[in-house]
Amino acid sequence: MVEICEKSQFRYGYRRVADTLRKATGIRIADKTVLKVMREEGLLCRTRRRRKYRSYMGQVGKSSPNLLARDFEAEGPMTKLVTDVTEFKVGGTKLYLSPVVDLYNDEVVAYSISRSPNMKMVLEMLAGLEGRLDGEDAPLLHSDMGWQYQMPAYRLALERMGIAQSMSRKGNCLDNAKAENFFSMVKTELYYDWEGDDPDIFERDLEKYIDWYNNVRIKRRLDGSSPVEYRLSRAA
Repeated sequence: MVEICEKSQFRYGYRRVADTLRKATGIRIADKTVLKVMREEGLLCRTRRRRKYRSYMGQVGKSSPNLLARDFEAEGPMTKLVTDVTEFKVGGTKLYLSPVVDLYNDEVVAYSISRSPNMKMVLEMLAGLEGRLDGEDAPLLHSDMGWQYQMPAYRLALERMGIAQSMSRKGNCLDNAKAENFFSMVKTELYYDWEGDDPDIFERDLEKYIDWYNNVRIKRRLDGSSPVEYRLSRAA
């Protein structure tokens, strides 16, 4: 159990530790038994809350209807995607993460990291997404009403890529709950306990985390698989 916690860098809660233990050993063990041991051994992670970055600046461009309508279930990969921007403060520098999360398996299918939450960051994220699309993909991409997503450059890029744009309603953060959940996970499992003041090192660690999240981190809703494992197993 300690080894599982160490390999996950103490990012796993007791349910995920229990799932990993059962998967690795075949031993039937109750979640609450794992919770008890983790409490006794001081293996439970601690969380902290910080002020959330907001990109909404009012109606600065054109908005789109909420096509997603909080229907976060996707029948296949690259059909329903969500995006948003979050902020990290490292030393005296701010870094911004702009990911695209696939609602089918919670995989981060594209992302960009920048020192500024500008249009270049968002367009680089879209360029990464375009590289993952094949000719038959026509996904919906949902965001909040952040200023970047109202700009003509963003909307035209989506149109060119054959992507339908969807936006949260004003003041309704739950409309983009899946993106918010991902950010909460990143900050709990990486950022809040990260020690250092070098933004370049943090950026590398963030990239490593996303790779680990996609390929190693298991999820109960994915039958105890990582996002990539789940996608590949369903494609076989």
